[in-house]
Amino acid sequence: MAANKDKAGATTPGAGVADQGSANSDMLSVPAYWAEAKLELMQRDRIMNKLIPQFGDLHLRGHPDPFTTLARSIVGQQVTPKAADAAWDKLLALCPKLAPSQVIKVGAAELASCGLSKRKTEYILDLADHFKARRVHADLWSQMDDEAVIAELVQIRGITRWTAEMFLIFNLLRPNVLPLDDPGLIQGISQNYFSGEPVSRSDAREVSANWEPWRTVATWYLWRSLDPIAASGTVK
Repeated sequence: MAANKDKAGATTPGAGVADQGSANSDMLSVPAYWAEAKLELMQRDRIMNKLIPQFGDLHLRGHPDPFTTLARSIVGQQVTPKAADAAWDKLLALCPKLAPSQVIKVGAAELASCGLSKRKTEYILDLADHFKARRVHADLWSQMDDEAVIAELVQIRGITRWTAEMFLIFNLLRPNVLPLDDPGLIQGISQNYFSGEPVSRSDAREVSANWEPWRTVATWYLWRSLDPIAASGTVK
């Protein structure tokens, strides 16, 4: 759902982050805050008041497993959705459980055979090593604030602030994330609030001030305004 771009990547709305893996039924339920956020955003913001009703009962859908979510994000960096999906399917065939220990056991050569670059292979192995060695505190992330989770995640190779923010949105379902590095968000603000004119980060912050504390929800609807098909697509 988000634009699939890490800091040097190509922009591809809908690739590599959202609706990934075999999400369970609980994570596919409506986030607890969604109805309240929709009402407040429509009351405060004339653009949201027009935009939100266009998507009916559709809502953010997350992925329940932290390692899978982060690995899928790495696979999706800097490639088209089609290439990301192909590599991801091969990786799942190679590592059906996609557990950190399984990924490490498979090794670099086999991971590369999935169509992953040498760098992405290194990133996924480093991610697996962090989880296996418990150098990240995945069991505590739900209790940590957004910036603390981001600070821990960006210590892992291949994970930038953008990747960490996507994790906050799609795994932890945090309600107030504003991913300013995401080109889909910036494009959505440009098209919906500035008639397509270029938008600066300062402009985006100014517009988003009206969305607090539901910036995730507003961002999701702006993504949907650019990529409505993905909103109704099935979970991969």
